[in-house]
Amino acid sequence: MAVAAAGFQTVRFLLQRQLSQVRLTATGATFARFVYSAPAAAALTAVYLWAQGAALPALNAGFWAYGAVGGAGQVAATICTVMLFGRRNFAVGMTLIKTEVLLTALVGIVLLGEVISAAGLGAILLGLAGVLVLSAPAAAPGRWRLLSPSAGLGLAAGALFGVSAVCYRAASLELGGTDPFLSAGVTLAAVTLMQMIGMAVWMAWREPGEAARVLAAWRSAGWIGLTSMAGSFCWFTAFTLQTAAYVKAVGQVELIFGLIVSVLLLCERITARELIGMALLSLSILALIMLT
Repeated sequence: MAVAAAGFQTVRFLLQRQLSQVRLTATGATFARFVYSAPAAAALTAVYLWAQGAALPALNAGFWAYGAVGGAGQVAATICTVMLFGRRNFAVGMTLIKTEVLLTALVGIVLLGEVISAAGLGAILLGLAGVLVLSAPAAAPGRWRLLSPSAGLGLAAGALFGVSAVCYRAASLELGGTDPFLSAGVTLAAVTLMQMIGMAVWMAWREPGEAARVLAAWRSAGWIGLTSMAGSFCWFTAFTLQTAAYVKAVGQVELIFGLIVSVLLLCERITARELIGMALLSLSILALIMLT
């Protein structure tokens, strides 16, 4: 499930990147993900309930709270991601987003006082080195800075995706069911519905007319919704079946997918410095997951 989710997510990121560069704003490209996936997710969940002869699980306050927080975090993270892809190449952008694993560990240390081993600290420092290497602006690689706008967007996206993953697992577990596919489907349908409504209201206020442009671009944007729904369903099912750390470990295959897309499909040039930074960050993430 995690490998399939990573594959669908890579395709969705590629489609959103292309659409934001041609027709839509970062917010519009993000809205395309939810406006087309929410109805499909609700319909598929209804069909599954009918086929299984099952009743809709009780949706308590905890479910809606976790879903709302996770959904808001995912929306913000996706906007940061689309903006990041406009600044850096596809593979580097995907690698920076994966800092969510490192940030989760750091939050635990700072806020919860969790103890980390010397090996874990070494993995975090290795990841920090990778981020610093990738922080040099692509247009001026000799100019080093502590945190570039690209690295800031990647760190923000990673942190927000980490929050959403934990909240989605918590929301799914609130249903208390034994059918992981039903729990994943119901959670996905409810969350995407909230995201669609919330973004529609926000865009009507802040970006009038952008929602109409998303609907007008249905031939391209519709695929974003479908790949989003497929990927989210796989992620939700995986988080229901297994702890987030193990799911994230398998999901690191997305870095390989991103590199393939960047080099073979987009014909982007990846510098030696960027490869070193990606390697350092990837090793750090894998090491930290294995130590969890």
